[in-house]
Amino acid sequence: MNRIEPASAGMPEIVRRAAEAKARLEHVSATASSPDGAVTVTVNTSGALQELTFGARADELPRARLAQAVLAAAKRAQVDAARQLTAIMAPVIGPDSDAMHFLQEQIPAPELPEEPEKAPRWEFTATEPATPPPPPVRPARPRPDDGEEDFGGPILRRGL
Repeated sequence: MNRIEPASAGMPEIVRRAAEAKARLEHVSATASSPDGAVTVTVNTSGALQELTFGARADELPRARLAQAVLAAAKRAQVDAARQLTAIMAPVIGPDSDAMHFLQEQIPAPELPEEPEKAPRWEFTATEPATPPPPPVRPARPRPDDGEEDFGGPILRRGL
């Protein structure tokens, strides 16, 4: 008499779900880009970097900002990969099981960086008007009265 134990009755279903999850996990990756398109990264389920590409905007960024953009995009992709991992594993181990809680504890949840404000694009504009201002007007010297020729006026014109 073939008697199936109650504890092992669901084993074929669990094995099928586990095999399905394993196949899906082999193809999981997550991609994220910086808001300005300077950086795009792809990571696998463990968060390991699989691909890194730079857009045209990357050439305009200082190295420190470019490095920040790479790390920020990688962290966003890691969070997405972790979400995919838990979604795939939930049907196998149960969404609120001790095993799921253990899995979630094992996945480091990187703090998502705040999106940096877009870097200002420096534009140089003339601070002076296009046409130079007229030269300052010098106040006219007062003309001496006709009776006082020896005061005021240029020295060279005076007869000595």
